[in-house]
Amino acid sequence: MAGNSNLNNSARNKQDEFYTQLSLVESELKHYRHHFKGKTVLCNCDDPYESNFFKYFAMNFNALGLKKLITTCYATSPVTGKEFQYFVDKGGQLSFIPSESNTPVQEENVRKPYKVEITDVTDENGDGRIDLTDVEYLMRNKKNTMTLLDGDGDFRSPECVELLKEADVVVTNPPFSLFRDYVALLMKYAKQFLIIGNLNAVKYKEILPLFMTDKIWLGCNSGHYWFKVPDNYEEKKTDFKIDENGQKWRRMGNICWYTNLDTERRHEDMTLFRQYDPLNYPKYDNYDAIEVSKTADIPCDYYGVIGVPITFMTKHNPEQFSIVGVLNSGSANKYDFAKAILNGKQLYARVLIQRKQVNTNEN
Repeated sequence: MAGNSNLNNSARNKQDEFYTQLSLVESELKHYRHHFKGKTVLCNCDDPYESNFFKYFAMNFNALGLKKLITTCYATSPVTGKEFQYFVDKGGQLSFIPSESNTPVQEENVRKPYKVEITDVTDENGDGRIDLTDVEYLMRNKKNTMTLLDGDGDFRSPECVELLKEADVVVTNPPFSLFRDYVALLMKYAKQFLIIGNLNAVKYKEILPLFMTDKIWLGCNSGHYWFKVPDNYEEKKTDFKIDENGQKWRRMGNICWYTNLDTERRHEDMTLFRQYDPLNYPKYDNYDAIEVSKTADIPCDYYGVIGVPITFMTKHNPEQFSIVGVLNSGSANKYDFAKAILNGKQLYARVLIQRKQVNTNEN
């Protein structure tokens, strides 16, 4: 952001520009449609000409009953302004069509961040759908605006924070290297949100307490997914491909959705059928909890503390289990009690849980 420290630049220099496929957006957003009626949605890490979050909400603007859609992009994003030359008139309105009343905004290899605000969506070209060509039609509607940002479009900049304050719900894929900062800002302004992140962020000292106090939880989908990446990203031996159009892709593991939008699925109990046997459920060498290496093997009749893989969080029902803490490094935060050591061998990080209630349907 303009005027900020070099810390922001170093964070942004990390290769964490991953552009989400529309299929991934649609498969998750379908579970939350009722949360958007009459709401202002902000996608504040999204160039509308590249972002499938923008495309989803523009396509479904009327079906969802949105009040307003706002998107902003970051100045140094490798895709900002890549596909289109844009122009600005004296009133600050952007266009992709040159005329006597406007001038080019950017020269080659110079990126300028902008914001798009949509309040009215009609099918101007009559093809029954919204695509890249329709964005220009949307901008011809005087109710919609596309204007340059004063700063660099960083979500922490004052002008972007003002947009955050205006929004009801935030939906995007923020930079992974700035995930802590991003969530902290959402919490500071008490926003509803649905964002993509890595599952391992659950154990961050800034994030874990939010799970423990039921201020954040995981969404409906998780797994390994392919993301489009900029041309300047180096090739990898694994989880990397270049498609027939020359587009680079990276596959990312442990991807999930973080949210505070409730769904019925979040309150479904896991079906537990294993019986507790101390021979099958040994305790850690250095902490009073039993080790359960697979979520499916959680015993139905044990009410002490249990260590489970982080993937448990994708199935967590807050009425069924409480989150006690983690076994990770033993020093990361006050809820990180120890390393997970079993029979002298250190295991990967574990989430500590404890049964809350008896489900009378389990026999």
